[in-house]
Amino acid sequence: MESLQLTCVPSYKLSTNISRKVCSFRPSRKLGFGHLLRRSFQNGNLTVVRSVKTGNGGGFGGLTKGSNSNAVEDEKEEEEKEKHGLLQSIDTDDSASVIGLNLIPPPGGHEVIDSEEDVATDTKDKDEKIEEEKLETRVTYNIVFVTAEAAPYSKTGGLGDVCGSLPIALAGRGHRVMVISPRYLNGTPADKNFAGAFNVDRRIKLHCFGGEQEIAFFHEYREGVDWVFVDHPSYHRPGNPYGDSRGAFGDNQFRFTLLCHAACEAPLVLPLGGYTYGEKCLFLVNDWHAGLVPVILASKYRSFGVYKDARSILVIHNLAHQGVEPAASYKNLGLASAWYGALEWVFPTWARTHALDTGEAVNILKGAIVTADRILTVSKGYAWEITTVEGGYGLNELLSSRRSVLNGIANGIDVADWDPSSDEHIAFHYSAGDLSGKVQCKTALQQELGLPIRPECPLIGFIGRLDYQKGIDLIRWATPELLEDDVQFVMLGSGDPLYEDWMRSAETTYKDKFRGWVGFNVPVSHRITAGCDILLMPSRFEPCGLNQLYAMRYATVPVVHATGGLRDTVENFNPYAGGGSGEGTGWTFSPLTKDSMLKALRTAIMTYREHKSTWEVLMKRCMQRDFTWESAAIQYEQLFEWACIDPPYVL
Repeated sequence: MESLQLTCVPSYKLSTNISRKVCSFRPSRKLGFGHLLRRSFQNGNLTVVRSVKTGNGGGFGGLTKGSNSNAVEDEKEEEEKEKHGLLQSIDTDDSASVIGLNLIPPPGGHEVIDSEEDVATDTKDKDEKIEEEKLETRVTYNIVFVTAEAAPYSKTGGLGDVCGSLPIALAGRGHRVMVISPRYLNGTPADKNFAGAFNVDRRIKLHCFGGEQEIAFFHEYREGVDWVFVDHPSYHRPGNPYGDSRGAFGDNQFRFTLLCHAACEAPLVLPLGGYTYGEKCLFLVNDWHAGLVPVILASKYRSFGVYKDARSILVIHNLAHQGVEPAASYKNLGLASAWYGALEWVFPTWARTHALDTGEAVNILKGAIVTADRILTVSKGYAWEITTVEGGYGLNELLSSRRSVLNGIANGIDVADWDPSSDEHIAFHYSAGDLSGKVQCKTALQQELGLPIRPECPLIGFIGRLDYQKGIDLIRWATPELLEDDVQFVMLGSGDPLYEDWMRSAETTYKDKFRGWVGFNVPVSHRITAGCDILLMPSRFEPCGLNQLYAMRYATVPVVHATGGLRDTVENFNPYAGGGSGEGTGWTFSPLTKDSMLKALRTAIMTYREHKSTWEVLMKRCMQRDFTWESAAIQYEQLFEWACIDPPYVL
């Protein structure tokens, strides 16, 4: 049985003669039809339903001329007439199907719509109003970010950017937000980043690692966010948050276990702004460093009725780092023995160090995946990749089992810091409306790096770590062939000494075409982003990636490997789409081979040289993309709602 529904314009918009343009039929298969007869519309006044006649000529619930249908109850008929107007007559076709209604509207000066265009305009206005309402914050939360780093206080990569910017965006939308991170002091000028944080005079003792560990809290209120820093002697040493020139610190498990226990206590004991965050919190735990928080909430607090209304969301920025330590270290984590299974990890035979190695270990990130209420990655593409054998790093089956609570949200960027119209690090400013400063930035960069000043020559850039993940080996193999063409290539980064030495030698070999800056320099990275025409990112995997977002913001066209967040954020350029106007913001290539990468680069170079007008449109389209943290924050709010729908994790 198939039914036809007559969709009517709301009563206060009805004309005195509804035509086919105003009312439209659409087929809908239903198992039951009774509810259709009584279906109501918001601000509507009439629903007409008829059925398609079956082979035996029967009808079902039809309203036709002369019908005795009881779809509208008699006792309500007079009331409906007074409220919505009088039904004067029904127009039908040859088959007695309803095609129109003639209504006499009630007195009161109802607005009349005489055309399909007016209806469309009115509907559009309503949709825009609804869209504006959707952007408003519907529910506010007490949010606690737990992270090993947060810019500008501490930063080694994208994690610091996310935890330094997203909290501010969420606070701006009405949420109460705390960020809790270690107070790193390493005897360098970076220590001044913590100068605005003051001791809150609240010291607590944490039970882990065979005894009581005393910590203190420092606090700074900035841009609507409570920045809380855990202070302990283990955070006071030279190096970065994770290690020094000799490698990772051997006590990282201890240092970040302290962070997790302190993060669970902070909302209960710190009267920030005069009152605590309390038990009803939403914890955003970032990577393995904060991975014990969901486990501690479930094992230590909820069993005593504390944090029973709290939720935890695990944010995976890089699955390759999991916090794996020997199984014997479990007793140091301050967890009950019954929870060992949540963290238990057994290496496959091929990964064990010797024949007597049982492969038993504890995996902190695995424990977080098991106990977190929801799991989030920093792009939709990466959310899928970590469920595959290639991208799951041994956790793909576990992540696949929790796919129903696994989502991806692409990172945003700080559009105030990365703004070509006001960037203090570049010599000339420009915008999508006036790109003249882009060429001036290019020539200024060529002059700064000692390259021949040639505005017409395609300038390709790379910014990132010099390691296997970033595809530096591919760049190394492709450079001789790439530089046979009339192009210039600039690289900025540090990492593997092998590639650092290669950059120095390549600069000597290709004096007029190649420059390699070993190290990292923020102002130089801004000038390279602004001055280059093309940004190359051949990463083997990239959870999100930020450089391609910065590049598009600066009208620098990205050429990237189609993986993770790169595939999500860079739309492949198609000059024939959109009626010839084109669409896309760059070029993606796959598979990850030298030939595939060179093909994409040559296509971009050819477009730059031979299709100047198309290239200019492409640059403007890149600059118009919305990668703000405000946009990301709205998506996070939806995730918060989902996290609070289900009960929290319990054993």
